[in-house]
Amino acid sequence: MHTGICDLLGIEVPIVLAPFGPWEQVELAAAVCEAGGLGSVGTAVLPTAQLTAQWKQLKSLTDRPFAINHTGRPFNEEAFAASLDVRPAAISFHLGVPADLIKRAHDHGIPWLQLVGDVTAAEAALEAGADVLVAQGTEAGGNAGSITTMVLVPAVVDIAGEVPVLAAGGIADGRGLAAALALGAQGAWIGTRFLATVEMAASQRWKDQIVASGALDARKVLNSEVAMPPYTLPQVGAPMSPRALPSEFIDRLARDPDSIDESDRTRLLQLVRSGRGDELLPLSGQSVELIHDIVPARVLVERIVAEADEILARLGSV
Repeated sequence: MHTGICDLLGIEVPIVLAPFGPWEQVELAAAVCEAGGLGSVGTAVLPTAQLTAQWKQLKSLTDRPFAINHTGRPFNEEAFAASLDVRPAAISFHLGVPADLIKRAHDHGIPWLQLVGDVTAAEAALEAGADVLVAQGTEAGGNAGSITTMVLVPAVVDIAGEVPVLAAGGIADGRGLAAALALGAQGAWIGTRFLATVEMAASQRWKDQIVASGALDARKVLNSEVAMPPYTLPQVGAPMSPRALPSEFIDRLARDPDSIDESDRTRLLQLVRSGRGDELLPLSGQSVELIHDIVPARVLVERIVAEADEILARLGSV
């Protein structure tokens, strides 16, 4: 399986590992890279020294292309400048469409993957010079809008012209990848499914919760802005919010957001930075409905590609 996005990013199969913000995913990213996809690592709310150590470790585990993600919630200039020096295969970005940062990446020869949740944001990203649009539907566990992947992807493809599109949100198997390609995308950006892998540095409790949950358990986090870091870049398009599995903290946010104070926000950041953020915010998309096991990342990539190949071959003979 090979599409134009593979040539642009220097990968073998059109699968991109979604970044998990501050959750440590170096070994997972390396495994996805070694399986032929594009591994990614996030940067949100982590100090630059910790991030540079992660990037060094990732380079020691694989010599294949990988991406570094940044976000406008909040944007870290020091970390961004440091990532330019690393020269990853791509920089991905969400929660803001910063034309000045895109230019800086291009000046270093680094392609830009821009996550969008509606056509307005996609249009802004194209104008700003993004090299790839990631159309993320509302099914996703990360910050996403309210448009389904089935509607958003072809709508973004329709205006993207020669700019390739990746589909995100609700994709967990080869059926999702085949559907993404049918909708006009050149590959899939997959998050939640990769949380339930052997290499992901997440708690076993969170992984087990993903396997045991159904789509209706992965709910939008109401009043998330009360607890999460503020935006530090202008936002474009419709509002975005995360989706997560049930927790006492999420219930409290929905029931009594005024009770969330600075100590709660500090505790959340501390837990996130220590790799225990899922105790309060077990971020997960609706694709949990399709996740039934915890497997090595290479097995997962191979399974998704083989299933998509079989589906497309079967459809091609109809």
